[in-house]
Amino acid sequence: MIVRVYIVFALLFFICIATFAQDSWNLKRAVDYALANNISVKQADIQARIADLNLKQSKLMQVPTANISGSAGVNAGRSIDPTTNLFTNTQLFSTGFSLTSAVTIFNFFSVRNNIEGNKFDNEAARANIDKIRNDIALNVATAYLMVLVSEEQENIAKLAVQLTLQNFENTKKRVETGVLPELNLAELEAQLALDSSNLITASNTVKQNILQLKAILNVDAGERFVVETPPVSKIPVLTLDELQPEYVYAEAVKNLPQQKVNDLRIKAAEKYLTSARGQMYPTFSLFAGLGTNYANNKIPNVLRVPTGTLDTTGAKANVNGTLYDVVTPGFNNIVTTSTTPFGTQLSDNFRQNIGIQVNIPLFNSGQARTNWEKSKLNVNSLQLQKDLDLIILKQDIYTAYNDASTAIQKYHAGIKGVQTAEKAYTFAQKRYDVGLLPTIDLLTNQNNLNRARVQLAQAEVDYVFRLKLLEFYKGKGITVE
Repeated sequence: MIVRVYIVFALLFFICIATFAQDSWNLKRAVDYALANNISVKQADIQARIADLNLKQSKLMQVPTANISGSAGVNAGRSIDPTTNLFTNTQLFSTGFSLTSAVTIFNFFSVRNNIEGNKFDNEAARANIDKIRNDIALNVATAYLMVLVSEEQENIAKLAVQLTLQNFENTKKRVETGVLPELNLAELEAQLALDSSNLITASNTVKQNILQLKAILNVDAGERFVVETPPVSKIPVLTLDELQPEYVYAEAVKNLPQQKVNDLRIKAAEKYLTSARGQMYPTFSLFAGLGTNYANNKIPNVLRVPTGTLDTTGAKANVNGTLYDVVTPGFNNIVTTSTTPFGTQLSDNFRQNIGIQVNIPLFNSGQARTNWEKSKLNVNSLQLQKDLDLIILKQDIYTAYNDASTAIQKYHAGIKGVQTAEKAYTFAQKRYDVGLLPTIDLLTNQNNLNRARVQLAQAEVDYVFRLKLLEFYKGKGITVE
C-alpha cells in the first residue's frame, strides 16, 4: 500500500513538472528580459535622463536671458503719475510693459567648467547603466546556475527513489518466496520513505531557486516558468591558465563599467571644483532693456472765446496830457480735459537702456568658499572610493581564482568519488542479490553513492560558476552556450 502511494506521488510530481514545461527560459532570454524589465535598470535610465537634462540646462546658462513683463493697476489718493513722474490726487489707471535681457560676459570660466562637469556626470550616468546591467546579468547567471544545480540534485534524488524502489520490488518478491526475511523489506521501505522525503526537499529547493530567479527578472511569482537545463559539463569555459588573476584584474580595470563610472565622476568633481573657485571672483555681465507705459490721466485744454465786449485792464494811457483807460477784448475761458491715446503714449514713453554690470563677491556668509572647500573634499572622497573599489575588485578576482582552483580539485575528486562509490555499490548489489550482504549495508553503499553524486554535481556547478565569474571580470560576460 505504501509503495503505491509513493508511485502515485511520483507520477503526480512528474505530471506537475510537465505542465510547467510549456515555456522554457534559457540564460540569454533570462538576461535579455531582466535588462528590459528590471526596476534597477529602469531607475538608472531615469537618472541618466536627469543627468542629460542637467547638461542641457547648464549649456543654456551661456545664452542671454530674456524676459517680458507687464503690469496694470488703479491708483487712488496721492500717487505718482508714471508717465509724468508728477504727484496726482486723482484716480489713475496705468499699465506698463518691459523687455529685459542679460548675459554673463566673464566669470572666470565658472559656467564653462560647470558644463564640463555636467558632461562627465552625464557620461558617468550612462556608464552606470552598463554597470547595473552587468550586475543584473551576473545576478541572473548566478540564480540560473543555482537552478541548474538544484535540478541536478533533484534528478539525483529521483534516481535514488527509483533505485530504492527497484530494490524494494526485487526484495519483496524474494520475501514472498521466503528467500529473505521481512526485515529486509522493512528496511528498504524506510529507505524509500527517506529518499522520497529527500526528493520533496530537492523539488522544493528547485521551486525556491526559480522564485528567486523570477524576482530578479521581475516576473510574476505565479507565472509558469521553466528553465532550460543544458548539461553543466557542456557549458564552455576558459581554462584556469587563461584566467590568471593579475591578467584578469588588468582587463577588469579597462573593461568593467564600474571603473569608468569612478573615473568619470572624479573628472566631473574636478570640474565642479574649478567652477566653485570661479564663483569667488567677480562676474561681468551685459544687460539691456526696453520699456514703455500708459496712464489715463486727464490733460486740461483751455479754449478762449471772444465775448464782443471790451474789458478795462485798470491801466491808464496818457495821450497829449489826457488819461485814457486801457481796455482789452473780452474772452470767456472754456476748460476741457482729454486723455492722450494709448498708442501715442506707448510711443512717446518708449525708453531703452544698456550697460555692463560687475558683481564682486565680498562677503556672503562664506558660501562661495565653503562650496569650494566642499568640492575639494568631494574630489578626495571619490578618489578614495575608486581606490576602495579597485582593492575590492582585486580581492574578489583573487578570491574567485582561488575558489576556482579549489573547485576544480573538488570536481576531479568528486569524479573519482562517484566512480569509487558506483563500484562499491555494484559489488554490494551483487552480494545482496545472492544473500551475502545485509540490507543495511546495501543501503549504506547506496547512500554513499547518492551523496557522492550530489557532491559532484555541486562541485561541477561551483567550478563552472567560478570560471564564469573570472570570465565576467575579464569583460567577456556570462554565457552557458
